[in-house]
Parts: sequence; C-alpha cells; structure tokens
Amino acid sequence: EVQLVESGGGMVQPGGSLRLSCAASGFTFSNYDMSWVRQAPGKGPEWVSRIDSGGGRTSYADSVKGRFTISRDNAKNTLYLQMNSLKPEDTALYYCARYRRPILPWSRYDYWGQGTQVTVSS
Repeated sequence: EVQLVESGGGMVQPGGSLRLSCAASGFTFSNYDMSWVRQAPGKGPEWVSRIDSGGGRTSYADSVKGRFTISRDNAKNTLYLQMNSLKPEDTALYYCARYRRPILPWSRYDYWGQGTQVTVSS
C-alpha cells in the first residue's frame, strides 16, 4: 500500500535549520507531484511547497519563500524540505502529501504521511 513517512522534525531556536524527509513506498514515486503541508495548533492546514514529479519545477507559499527549499531524490523515493531561518510562526505539524494524478482542484491530495512536529522556540 501507499505509505509516506515523515522524519526530521524537532525543536530548534529561531534562526535555526531543519531538514525534513518523507520516505515514500507502495507506488511509483517519480510519477507524482508532491507537496509539504503544515498545520499549526488551532489553525487550518497551510500549503507550504510543491515539487513536480521530476523535481524540475517548484513553488512556495509566500510565508516560506526564500527560506525553505523543496527537493526530491527519485532514486531514493524520498522528498525533502530544507528549512532555514526558522521563525516561531513556522511551528506546526508538517505533512508530506501526494497529489492526485490527475489533480482535481476540489481534491488535490490522495495520500498523506503521519506528520512530523517542528517547534521553533527560544
């Protein structure tokens, strides 16, 4: 079955860095666009970043642009999110999510990981 397993979260001080990983299995990883989505306590989910199936095109939410970098290694079936210059408002549960193929505007994702917690605090 499809599985997405995030790792790499933790607690860091403001200005610090983390690299999140998402290990994918149970499907042909290289055929799917992937995203990172986060959810802070008491707030709805917020899309963070997207990468196309080949890794050549990326996009970011304005709130993280210039600080976060999404990447993937299709040979390793792994998605990454490099998070630099972290701010307290980045504190959230971070999920990797697989886009449907084809993508439907009313239902963009079909599988999610369990999430990894990122806490940015002094």
